[in-house]
Amino acid sequence: MSARNSKANKSAARERLRQERERQAKKDKTRRQLIVIASTIGVLAAAGGISYGIMQANKPSHWESAADASDITAPKNTEGKNGTTVVIGKPSAKKTLELYEDSRCPVCATFEQAVGETVKKDVDAGKYKVKYIGATFIDGDKSINGQGSKNALSALGAALNVSPEAFMSYKSALYSQPFHPKESDDTFAKDSYLLKVADSVPALKNNSEFKKNVEDGTFDAWAMKMSAVFDKSGVGGTPTLKMDGKKLSVGAQENPPLTVEEFNTVVDKALKG
Repeated sequence: MSARNSKANKSAARERLRQERERQAKKDKTRRQLIVIASTIGVLAAAGGISYGIMQANKPSHWESAADASDITAPKNTEGKNGTTVVIGKPSAKKTLELYEDSRCPVCATFEQAVGETVKKDVDAGKYKVKYIGATFIDGDKSINGQGSKNALSALGAALNVSPEAFMSYKSALYSQPFHPKESDDTFAKDSYLLKVADSVPALKNNSEFKKNVEDGTFDAWAMKMSAVFDKSGVGGTPTLKMDGKKLSVGAQENPPLTVEEFNTVVDKALKG
């Protein structure tokens, strides 16, 4: 091989090596650029995910939104602002028994099971009217928490929308021994359970409008407005009974009357006052 050919071959080899290095350098540069782009996208995605998570965490809950709602659908058979005045009984009755209750309250259940039928008979007889004020404070108890009180109050609104009688019967059923859960069990948060209880009330069983209002939460905002009325009432617990603005209670501890005898004693005294 001539020296000339040898030099040419070496020169061609060096050129091929240079071109290969350039191609490799371009590949490496492209790979680094893709890594940077991917990393940037990942950071932005993570930031976006964090931002979305923060937004979701700070987003008001359904019940918070219901409490702030300005467009309120109130049940039939209600009066006053936002329909939060619920008075049941004969218009001719001169006195009104105010009844403050929370659907999850175990003492309310005890009161209803013992005295509920007496209240119904008195109201039907025109002895007095009943003004109902529903509470939801048990849902907010840190050791219990939940949304059963709110959901049950909304369902009571759906029953009231059917009739005052359906409301009273449904309230009694919710507090009854077969259906009332432990205070710590948020069973009333389930629409299916509230509808199961309603099946024991003839006016509500197979009532498609009632069922739809419960499942759609038609009266959720109303329930929160009613709960706000309780919160502003100054009443510290449930059940609380009042007549003419005076608390009806028994004993030095001012406990609610939990027997028919106790109830009749305090109510008859209040009716004479």
